[in-house]
Amino acid sequence: MDKEESIQFAVKYLEDLLSFFGVNVSVASTTEDDVIELSVPSTSVNSLLIGRGAETLRSLQYMISNVLRTQNAALTRVNVDIADYKKQRAERLAKQAREWIEEVRRTGNSHVENLNAADRRVVHRVASEYSDIHTFSEGEGRDRHITIAQVSS
Repeated sequence: MDKEESIQFAVKYLEDLLSFFGVNVSVASTTEDDVIELSVPSTSVNSLLIGRGAETLRSLQYMISNVLRTQNAALTRVNVDIADYKKQRAERLAKQAREWIEEVRRTGNSHVENLNAADRRVVHRVASEYSDIHTFSEGEGRDRHITIAQVSS
């Protein structure tokens, strides 16, 4: 299936999954960097759909992505956001990253933080706004972390 069919399939699949939770809503979709972005509006079951530590949300993404792969879809990477949970979390994390960067600038000491891949991407993006700061990820799997450091002169 081509890109447009992949997006339509992902939207329909998520809407069908949500109907099992008694949620009948229209899912909005966009694409960015060959990632299907699916946005679910706020409902009475947001906390159930997001889950503790966003585990349910990640599981929904994983299921949709796997089904797209089995269908030989042109696009298989999926990002699901429910009631702007991820957007708000990214904004809070970006604010925190700026505080970490200011601390690194003030003390000269590097800052290490254990974050998941999506959160590390947010910190890398924020750090790219600073010419005197660089970030890098190290480690494997769940032990992967990000380091925020000053650029050596």
